[in-house]
Amino acid sequence: MQKEIDINKVARQHLEMEEFFCGFTVKGVATPTTPDQKESTMTKAEKQKELDKIFEEVRVCCQCELVSTRNKVVPGEGNPNARIMFVGEAPGADEDAQGRPFVGRAGKLLENIIIACGLKRSDVFIGNILKCRPPGNRDPKAEEIICCLPFLQRQIEIISPEVIVALGAHAAKTLLNSNDTIGHLRGHFHEYVTGPGKPPIKFMATYHPAYLLRNYSQENRKRVWEDMKKVLIELNLPVPKK
Repeated sequence: MQKEIDINKVARQHLEMEEFFCGFTVKGVATPTTPDQKESTMTKAEKQKELDKIFEEVRVCCQCELVSTRNKVVPGEGNPNARIMFVGEAPGADEDAQGRPFVGRAGKLLENIIIACGLKRSDVFIGNILKCRPPGNRDPKAEEIICCLPFLQRQIEIISPEVIVALGAHAAKTLLNSNDTIGHLRGHFHEYVTGPGKPPIKFMATYHPAYLLRNYSQENRKRVWEDMKKVLIELNLPVPKK
């Protein structure tokens, strides 16, 4: 009986979470720049060609031990001209099976968050620190990050997003080279520098969707929404309201 009650509770909480990140209407619309209107020295087609090269390199990569346990590589996907780039920690079981990032329950919640922002999944780019699933969804090892991070860094340079949103502590701490907790890192912008002499990219850390599913609370989901509102304001995009 207790197990049945717990399952019902989880299902109800998940439904409430979805409802929170859906059902927003856009008010006070400015004239935002669409995801494909960002100025760049590369065309969208040229960017996609370079991203495809990375995808192929990832597909045949054998630099770390994950090559022996992965099913499919998960290079990342989305708009080459994305203004927002979401970065998670590593693929999970669903992602490993499909070769796509954020396609499980956490992925569905991330998609709801994106929609709540007035955007579509196809407007953004979604990737991970690691391109292969660690066995049992364990934390990435240092040597795995060292091997895999250059792929993500090249993707960031090619896409040149205006804002990077790090999903969870591992992604945020890795990209910022910080030991701070996600509670300290989230809620305000940091700067991510791709190289010497290059302008920094605005960087927002927030809770991972999987964390929201495990630690359901009104406060946690509001914190994520506050983070995303700051991103929209930074990009001069309309902020949807309930």
